[in-house]
Amino acid sequence: MAELMSNSVQEMADNGQEPPVKYFYKGNDGGVLDASVPLIEIPVVDLGLLKSPSTSAQELEKLKLALSTWGCFQVVNHGMASSFLDKIREVSKQFFASPMEEKQKYSREADSIEGYGNDMILSDHQTIDWTDRLYLTISPEDQRKIKFWPENPKDFRETLHEYTVKLQETNDFLLRAMAISLNLEESCFLDQYGEQPLVTARFNFYPPCPKPDRILGVKPHADASAVTFLLQDKEVEGLQFLKDNEWFRVPIIPHALLVNIMSNGIFKSPVHRVVTNTKRERNTLAVFCIPESDNEIKPADGLISESRPSLYRKVKDYVSIYFQHYQQGKRPIEAVKI
Repeated sequence: MAELMSNSVQEMADNGQEPPVKYFYKGNDGGVLDASVPLIEIPVVDLGLLKSPSTSAQELEKLKLALSTWGCFQVVNHGMASSFLDKIREVSKQFFASPMEEKQKYSREADSIEGYGNDMILSDHQTIDWTDRLYLTISPEDQRKIKFWPENPKDFRETLHEYTVKLQETNDFLLRAMAISLNLEESCFLDQYGEQPLVTARFNFYPPCPKPDRILGVKPHADASAVTFLLQDKEVEGLQFLKDNEWFRVPIIPHALLVNIMSNGIFKSPVHRVVTNTKRERNTLAVFCIPESDNEIKPADGLISESRPSLYRKVKDYVSIYFQHYQQGKRPIEAVKI
């Protein structure tokens, strides 16, 4: 179906406009959203300790525990300086602070997620997220659509490129470490990942929201990527995780990256959402590392046994399945369960 376009939430916030009812979350949480849910300590994994022969065994246990109980962790000692992470936050802030006509040069086209804009609207009944975003393909490099990469601030492109190169190295290392933690062949996750994996970046801008008890920055979901790296806002909270059917706030560790993972149900793929607030804007950057779309992905053979059969069918291009389900408010993973 043809897509219906919606306004920038930043413009609505700047104009003091009352949000339309299509932004009101109609979830099963009783309708009222609570930003003051309990804070929870998410596991922290130290890459330096993971790489050092004397401490790697202990840190691998921490990694395995983090992924099997949470499906995510904060990673520190990842080799990127605090000042570099601050620079990434800064180019993101500068882009969203630029005049609307400047941002609109990078507007996404109808029926595509790439570029500047907000939710693709596929039906009149869809709940829209209170966020504007800039969505870019990073690699394979020949698939980059440079026309969507901002020219201002001047160092935007170079900074993003440098950041994502470093993240891809971290991603490869973590996929190997995850396999080792499960006593699997070291390359088993990387092999499914393919020679030409897709890496995308989504810069998220959440302006102050007049109805934070009714409107979400991002609907509850679990990610479609193999690994997601989230650079949080340094000062403004908003991310919440669902654990044991209860929502918890995620603490900010300014120079940590939050990592989300997928696997055959041994590691969790955590459901999370973003809440809004009335006073402060919030900026984040999510980078998604996604297996090559032609590659068939399935639970690793070493994770399947008579006592633990495969929970998911083989699937190609899971991301396409994901977007269709997400906008309908459904969990995409249910579509590939056996």
